[in-house]
Order: sequence, then structure tokens, then C-alpha cells
Amino acid sequence: MTLTSSTPQGFSAFITNLGIRDATDDFVLIKSSVPCVADGVFTQSLFAGPSVTISRNNLKDSQAQAIVVISKNANVANGSVGIADAEEVLQMVATETGIAAHNIVIASTGVIGRRYPIEKIRAGLLGFGKKIITADFHAAASGIMTTDTVPKLATRQIGNAKLVGIAKGVGMIEPNMATLLTFFFTDAAIQANSLRSIFRSTIDKTFNCLSVDTDTSTSDSAVILANGIAGEVSEADFATALGEVAQELVLKIAKDAEGATKIIEVTVDSAINYAQAKTVAKAIVNSPLVKTAVYGADPNWGRVAMAIGKCENEQQINPEKVVIKFDRVKVYPDTLSEENLEDLRQIMSKDKVDIYVSLNIGEASATVWGCDLSEGYIEINGKYST
Repeated sequence: MTLTSSTPQGFSAFITNLGIRDATDDFVLIKSSVPCVADGVFTQSLFAGPSVTISRNNLKDSQAQAIVVISKNANVANGSVGIADAEEVLQMVATETGIAAHNIVIASTGVIGRRYPIEKIRAGLLGFGKKIITADFHAAASGIMTTDTVPKLATRQIGNAKLVGIAKGVGMIEPNMATLLTFFFTDAAIQANSLRSIFRSTIDKTFNCLSVDTDTSTSDSAVILANGIAGEVSEADFATALGEVAQELVLKIAKDAEGATKIIEVTVDSAINYAQAKTVAKAIVNSPLVKTAVYGADPNWGRVAMAIGKCENEQQINPEKVVIKFDRVKVYPDTLSEENLEDLRQIMSKDKVDIYVSLNIGEASATVWGCDLSEGYIEINGKYST
């Protein structure tokens, strides 16, 4: 797939600051000129907010025409008032755009337990329908940020069609379906069943393989809109492009994660099945001791062995068959020399640390992504709501 900075046809946007928390943009609307084939996956958190429950229902027929994102306020744990506020936002957008409220997806992200400043939202959205312009997806990526330090956007071209993905999220990330907020827009024509299959498989192998801090958000939402204006494309090419865009966004999130200084990539192979490989890989990338060792470039590879060992439900794993490597350096079962330890220290000093584990009991593999753990994470989250 080729890289492109072009915008898919038929998408327009309204991006503004409603004064929800600070002076940066906090409201994003992206709409298509025609109805879209759509799909979405959402958090399985028991505390899922109205944005999740409403959007999940609105996508039941695999159609949508617009996405609304409010950042810096999650609108979670506000009871019936929170539901009413979310529904009012959708109705305001419907009135201004002419799109039925049930064809609009809404997403919210930010502080939990605080009501929308609904009076500010009402004032900021009054008459905005006249201000909608051709979509600027870079501005949209900025407008959905909370503690992100950089906007996250990736694009590909598939034949005559274009695909763009945007994402936000740097903390409270241990996806259990989709993750954080991520949205994809394309002018490719693709059947609803095919889009659903490709999208969910892609999310499972990319965003569901990302972890920053093992905390699943109450607001996780991943949605794709395909308006078909550019015509049909190869489904195989579309799947490849979507996979590339999603993985690029995942790596950008891991790099920008709260307090992170390094990306950690863990690949587990020769497992009995994909689920086992992913379980072991997640145990490694989520280990606070592994993460802090990577942060300090401490060649304490035994922490990886520890993380594998705590997967006590994976009884087929035999430590005598396991092989552990950091990049090119095999650390287990080989005995490391002082020279090897210095090589390992250098590897762990890189911006991206690659860890490989072979279980040698099957043929399946999985790759997951995460980050190190520094003092910065505590600094950010100790003051998040203030």
C-alpha cells in the first residue's frame, strides 16, 4: 500500500473549542456527504459511559454518517443525566447537519464522573452547521487529544480510494475489544459483512495487542466509516492497508504513552495457539518489573522469565523448552558473559526494545506493544483531574 496525505472524498468537519477544560480544541465532528457502511467495537468495561452504549446501539444496522467526539470529559458515571446530555448533543448535531441522530456516533474521553458543561456546549454548537468545511484530519487528530503530546494520524491509498486513521490515548490503556479512541475514514466501497470481518480482525491484532498500564478505559471506541465514493477496491488490499494504518497508530500511541521513554515490542512464537502466545506476551509487556528494567536499561532478563512463569494457567509451557532473547542476544537458557550483559544493556538503551520468546510447543505466534514505566507516569496521573 502506498502512503498518501490526501483526504478521502466526501468527508467534512467542524472542529472547535467549547471551553470544556482548556483553550485547545475539544469538539470534533466528521461527517460524510452520503451514508456510510460502518462498524465499531467498544469497551467491555462495566462502567461504560453513554457515548459507548448509545453508539453501540446506533451501529447495529452497520450504517452511520457522522462521528462526534468530545474530549477532556468522558461523561461516565453520571447516571441518567449523563445519558440525557449525550442524547442532547446528538440531537443538536442532527439539527445542524440534517443527519438523523441514530446515524451519528458519539465518543467522549477525559475525566470520569463530571457532567458535560452542557450550557457551554449548547452555546458553542448553535449555528455550527454553516461552519462545516472539508475535513482536516490532522486538526481532528489534535482535537480528540487529552494528555497526548502529539496528534496521531496515518494514511494509505488503495487503488483509487484513500484511507485515513486517527487515534488518541496515552494512558488507561489495556484494550478489551478496541481501545482508547480511534476512527477510520475511507471512500472505498466495501460490503458491510466484509468491512466488519476485516475491521474486527485488524483491531484484535493491533489495538487489542497494545497495553500501557493494564487499565481498560470506560470509553474505548473504535469506529470505521466507508462512504464508497471512490468505488470498489480489492478486499485483500483494503485489509492490508487497514492493518498498516492501525499498526502505525498503535506504535505512535506506545511512543507517546504517559511518562514513556521507550517502546517495548514482545513477540512470542512456537505457542500452541494465538491466545496462548498473546497471553504470555501481554504478561511480559505489562509487568511493572520488566517495564522499569527497560526504563533503566537494566539487563535483568530474569524479569521476563518471571513474567512467563506467572502465566500459571498455561500448563503446557515447559521452562526447559523456552528460549528468551532481547534483540539478537539470547539470554535464556544460555549463560551470559559480562560482554553479553553489556550488549544487553546497550539493546535496552534503545528507543525501541524488542523481546522474543519461543515456547517451542506449537506453531502459533503473537506480537504485542507497550512502553516502559518512568516517574513521568506517576507525575501525570497524580494530577490528572486538576
